[in-house]
Amino acid sequence: MTQDDIDASKAPLIDHIIELRGRLMKALIAIAIAFVVCFYFASDIFNILVVPYEQAAGESKSIELIYTAPQEYFFTQLKLALFGALFLAFPIIASQIYMFVAPGLYRNERKAFVPFLIATPILFFIGACLVYFVVMPLAMNFFLSMEQDGGAGKASIQLLPRVSEYLGLIMILIFAFGLVFQLPVVLTLLARAGMVTAPELKKRRKYAVVIAFILAAVLTPPDPISQISLAVPALLLYEISIIAVRYVERSRAAAAAETDDAS
Repeated sequence: MTQDDIDASKAPLIDHIIELRGRLMKALIAIAIAFVVCFYFASDIFNILVVPYEQAAGESKSIELIYTAPQEYFFTQLKLALFGALFLAFPIIASQIYMFVAPGLYRNERKAFVPFLIATPILFFIGACLVYFVVMPLAMNFFLSMEQDGGAGKASIQLLPRVSEYLGLIMILIFAFGLVFQLPVVLTLLARAGMVTAPELKKRRKYAVVIAFILAAVLTPPDPISQISLAVPALLLYEISIIAVRYVERSRAAAAAETDDAS
């Protein structure tokens, strides 16, 4: 390669870096704006996240959450604002990623990439809804069942969760379920790249069962309800992924047959 070739290759690289910087700046600005909005409504958002706790406790019991350090609730609101900002800004973040990657893709690759871009937030939202409406109420009901009324020879044991710990619990569950629900997207993309096949996934099903329960034990609180609630959907999603990968393989085979016929 001559010096002229080296110098000519620098310009496209610099252009890509400049474009990447611009895309990142737009994504960060979107996150910053969403962060300000979410921080303003942080108390309202937190009250919405407390609803599963209220459902588990029942209408007859008043809900109390505490904070043990002066700055604890303020930092909890900051975490909550960032959590909400990532949700609100995701469409802009995803669009910026797509606009940066799209020029390097063929037209058919762009068409194939768009469904995955749409499916990612939808699946994450489904996982979050499962946590909010099913898993969290069941988990809080399990924890509340350990309370003990005081009396003769018995200590009074009541659940008084800290605001930071409750927020941390529901955020961990939402992210854990949201990530696990991306399994069909990830495996289908790997199938399109030729890295996995449906027969291979079927053959490794027994390993998937073990991995699902290990991940559930690591990503969720140490209660059986949360762990089973994550492991079972993960296994169902694995089976759905096998079907999706089989569909990709059939589509690829049909396209290859049409190409052979045309030639």
